[in-house]
Amino acid sequence: MHAAVVRSFDTPPRFDTIDPPQPQGEHEILVDVLAAGLHPRVRSGANGSHYTSDGVLPLVPGIDAVGRSAQGELLYFVAPDTALGTMAEQAVVDRRRAITLPPGTDPVAVAAAMNPAMSSWVALRRRVTLRPGGSVLVLGATGNAGQLAVQIAKHLGATQVVAAGRDPERLGLLGRLGADETVSLLGDPEQVADHLGRSAGDMDVVIDYLWGPAAEAAMPALLKARSERSKPLAWIQIGSMAGADLTLPSYLLRAANLQIMGSGQGSLSTAGILAELPSLAAEIASGTLSVNPLAIPLAQVEQAWNTPTAPGRRIVLTPGNRPAHAADRRQ
Repeated sequence: MHAAVVRSFDTPPRFDTIDPPQPQGEHEILVDVLAAGLHPRVRSGANGSHYTSDGVLPLVPGIDAVGRSAQGELLYFVAPDTALGTMAEQAVVDRRRAITLPPGTDPVAVAAAMNPAMSSWVALRRRVTLRPGGSVLVLGATGNAGQLAVQIAKHLGATQVVAAGRDPERLGLLGRLGADETVSLLGDPEQVADHLGRSAGDMDVVIDYLWGPAAEAAMPALLKARSERSKPLAWIQIGSMAGADLTLPSYLLRAANLQIMGSGQGSLSTAGILAELPSLAAEIASGTLSVNPLAIPLAQVEQAWNTPTAPGRRIVLTPGNRPAHAADRRQ
């Protein structure tokens, strides 16, 4: 079968042929892949930098997809932790890691949105309890996941959502997607900290996609601006786009009720994550969440890897949509 294949961590995947995967256990089936999202997590897996990477090559990237079973069932599934991912014409699905999608669901929209939306959806439903009327700061709101997090926080009952990020163009879009206020993280650090404190000092929850120096500056800015420091602030660490490490002064943990936690593989069980996916998929399928995918044939995976995208767009590779000549471009 055709697939995107990584043979070196230093180069993008190439359109190539490999043997189809074979179901092994009683819960496994083979599906035709319809759409697979090109997420940051997929990129880090393909270049060997993700914390779960074991260095095994060759590999097929892709961590989730929408596929169709031999019986015609439309499934969204999360791939097992093997070297055979979802960016291929076929993939093995463990039914325990899959959900059935309603007829008429757009596979490309689901493939584009489920992974980035899942991070905040699961965090706000499993890691904390976001009460109706609560408030949320999205740190890193100008990324695709952050943009969806703004919408999801509002949908789940937050009455005050502050969006902070570095991309001015994307910040301008977030007011239409539910952000009550936006904060630019560009400019003089003291002015940024002051603006962040005044806008988001009394938040209940921080959804953090940045970490690193950005979070290191934001934490004291928020805590010093709180009107009641004993009020809990749940800081949910999801991504590290600004850096993998930070320095955390001990006084911040004593001088305020700061509760730092992570949300991702390991801090949540697979069963717990999967339990949240049907309701999220329903919101995507219904159009509640704004999704703007860019579908590219799998045969063009090398070009797709380096294709710049407009604000809010997510590339989705479509194995079934291949130009007639593309099957032989590897020769």
